[in-house]
Amino acid sequence: MKPQPTQPDLLYSEEEEALRAAVRDLLADHCDAPGVIARTESDAPHDLAAWKALADGMGLAGLLIPEARGGQGATHREVAVVLEELGRAVAPVPYLTSAVVATEALLACGDEELLEKLASGRTIGALAVGLHTAPGAAFKAVHVEKGNLHGELTGIADAAVADVLLVPAEDGALYAVEAGAVTVTPQISFDLTRPLATVTLDGAAARPIGDAEDAVRRALRAGAGLLASEQLGVADWLLTETVRYLKERKQFNRPVGGFQALKHRLAQLWLEVVNLRAAARGAADALATGEDADLAVAVAQAYAAGVAVHTAEEALQLHAGIGMTWEHPIHLYLKRAKSDSIAYGTAGAHRSAVAELVDLQAP
Repeated sequence: MKPQPTQPDLLYSEEEEALRAAVRDLLADHCDAPGVIARTESDAPHDLAAWKALADGMGLAGLLIPEARGGQGATHREVAVVLEELGRAVAPVPYLTSAVVATEALLACGDEELLEKLASGRTIGALAVGLHTAPGAAFKAVHVEKGNLHGELTGIADAAVADVLLVPAEDGALYAVEAGAVTVTPQISFDLTRPLATVTLDGAAARPIGDAEDAVRRALRAGAGLLASEQLGVADWLLTETVRYLKERKQFNRPVGGFQALKHRLAQLWLEVVNLRAAARGAADALATGEDADLAVAVAQAYAAGVAVHTAEEALQLHAGIGMTWEHPIHLYLKRAKSDSIAYGTAGAHRSAVAELVDLQAP
């Protein structure tokens, strides 16, 4: 008799809840809203102190890296919990790009030296593929000449703080390039908490570390799947804060939240966020177990972007005038939600992937 596949457990374990509490406490100290807003107005939007506390102090940079290579040997489920909390704080740290995407690329290549450096948190990595690129989609590769790299890559997230860039080349290899060997030019980014940059390579010295296609596909799939947890954190914070605000704000000597029309809107948002939690947890569990990961990731991203953006738009409207001010952090969450909606593939691209995976083609 053929064994039946085990059903995924989407509930949070005690260890995951303890991890959540620790990360939330740390972010409360390092990433308060006024501080994040102030950083977006400066020339240094990344909070490297928060990154050091997360990566070095708590050891979270190496969650996906085996203990034999200096990491924690955890799974994507634990990483998803961290990303939920980072989304709740719109924390300007390169966790998704370094501890997830770059790390997954290195795990595919098996480069132990770089994995140990990223696990320590003292080295930040970035995959030099545009943030908009979906798993399995074509990506731009640079030219190789006598072992050096030539070309220009745009839309690279967190390149400004990366110590090492993982660059795909036309010969099919993925190369490790020290940040000092390239020119990084900031781009105007909609989401100021996750800045983009153009990376220019003009004869940059590089070291081949593995096959680019396999590494990039694995990295982008993990990035897309765990991005859903970040989007969940964004939406959950927005809903919680909106409910709190509507309980306090009064009109006609009544809490605004008691008006039936607003109750209906909040109830709809709650249903969407609950469904997003299930989709995000499903993607994280599938990445951890390897069972139907492609489908689970595509389903999560086909749904997550719309929920995060809708929740941000409703929160902005329901906060009325105060929500339109620069001092209130809602604009950070709206921009993160909109930016995430095209990161690692649009919802439309992922819906197409779902249709292909289940053999349900459009007429």
